[in-house]
Amino acid sequence: MENTPVKRDIVKRYIDKLRIEDLGKASIREIVALINLIEEESKVRFIRMEMGVPGLPAAKVGVEAEIKALQSGIASVYPMMDGIKPLKNESSRFIKMFMDVDIDPASCIPTAGSMQGTFAALLVAGNVFKQKDTTLFLDPGFPVQKQQMTVMGHRHESFDVFDFRGEKLRAKIESYLAKGNINSMIYSNPNNPSWICFTEEELQIIGELATKYDVIVMEDLAYFGMDFRKDLYTPGKPPYQPTVAKYTDNYILFISASKIFSYAGQRCAIMAISNTLWNRQYDNLQIRFGSKPFGFTIVMQVLYALSSGITHSVQHGLTAMFKAASDGEFNFIDEVKEYGRKAKIMKDLFTTNGFTIVYEKDGDEPIADGFYFTVGYPGMTGSELLENLLHFGISAITLTNTGSEKEGLRACVSHVKREQFDDLEKRLKQFNADFPLK
Repeated sequence: MENTPVKRDIVKRYIDKLRIEDLGKASIREIVALINLIEEESKVRFIRMEMGVPGLPAAKVGVEAEIKALQSGIASVYPMMDGIKPLKNESSRFIKMFMDVDIDPASCIPTAGSMQGTFAALLVAGNVFKQKDTTLFLDPGFPVQKQQMTVMGHRHESFDVFDFRGEKLRAKIESYLAKGNINSMIYSNPNNPSWICFTEEELQIIGELATKYDVIVMEDLAYFGMDFRKDLYTPGKPPYQPTVAKYTDNYILFISASKIFSYAGQRCAIMAISNTLWNRQYDNLQIRFGSKPFGFTIVMQVLYALSSGITHSVQHGLTAMFKAASDGEFNFIDEVKEYGRKAKIMKDLFTTNGFTIVYEKDGDEPIADGFYFTVGYPGMTGSELLENLLHFGISAITLTNTGSEKEGLRACVSHVKREQFDDLEKRLKQFNADFPLK
């Protein structure tokens, strides 16, 4: 390893400078900061796979709508706390067109990205019943949602769903819910980081158990429609984006513009709360927040305190994107299929050079090609693999960070350019030569 693209002493120096004791437990933002410093000194352009950010231009229809809104003078006007009426209407319509689910416009609330939405929802869900003080994460999942729990001082439990697919999922989830302390469950679908997608059978199991044990299900749809094995873009016609909303009334959906519309910088999303849950009254919310209705408490007590609404202009941008998609004028899924095409090429480069795909199966099917994939290397822990790859100018995050029980890394394809594929192949070949498989 003497002739690696990045010298060992540079990597070690900046790990020490940032006081990262274990790369396997470093946050995504810590890894980003580390790679920025290493790149600057080494002058080596990294194959950057650590952060899930869009690699495509922002949707033009949204940008144009925002510019028009700003030019009209709305920047000086506070938006309504629960969102502008056109956005609420188009959010409800988008959900009907692409999920075949009926949610009233009143229950569709704009948030500053799904991050703000999940924070508010987890905070309120943690207070609906005094005896239910724990959230169950169906892992692997987005690491920062657990950080939100830490910030709030709330409890959480988790398990890796990989070995509990199909009907096996029922007994596993029920083993947690039966204890009586779980107030909510949260997962992403398609999944960050493994890219597994829950089947209708599994979503029905989750929904039925949520109803049986009176638990709120939070479905993070950051990668809405991005299971490219199916064509999920025909407004108003099946197949639709699969959802737990078909199987319970105890749900909240989070639909973010960050990935599907490449609109991450503007921090906009919709938190869609089922009509039943929106109107439900909880005595404990009255004690904790001074109001009983679930929906009112989230918007007027929690979101109001967090940000007093989200940026006025971005609400007009999101309205235009939802409308264009529902009108059949903007095929946002075709726009993001490039992620799947790149993932296929990159996975082949890794597996040709001794790496394994950690989450290689989605139930009985091969895992789809999408925004993320997972890699491991025989004989190395995730932390060891990450540190070794840094010397070859390749970055990612460990699966440990996502609640996975497996060793390996999460690789995001979005910021790897096609012109970097040759470099990636050369570096992986050298890695395989320097760490020959036994």
